[in-house]
Amino acid sequence: MYLKRLKELREDKDLLQKQVAATLKITRQQYGLYENGERNLPIDKLYLLAKFYHTSADYLLGLTDEPQPYPNSKNSKI
Repeated sequence: MYLKRLKELREDKDLLQKQVAATLKITRQQYGLYENGERNLPIDKLYLLAKFYHTSADYLLGLTDEPQPYPNSKNSKI
């Protein structure tokens, strides 16, 4: 599910793969492998993408259809 969501979120924001890759500090080719499912998305990149798109990792992974991030809790300050 995350493959579809990654592409949809990127396209909804009118971003290119190279722009998202720059945010993750990886190459466009590496990001393309994640988005196409040719390589598994590491947890640290999932975390950064959730923050970048202002959503939850659960939404990216398809565990919820609610794109809104979870409310801040006192344990979420990193």
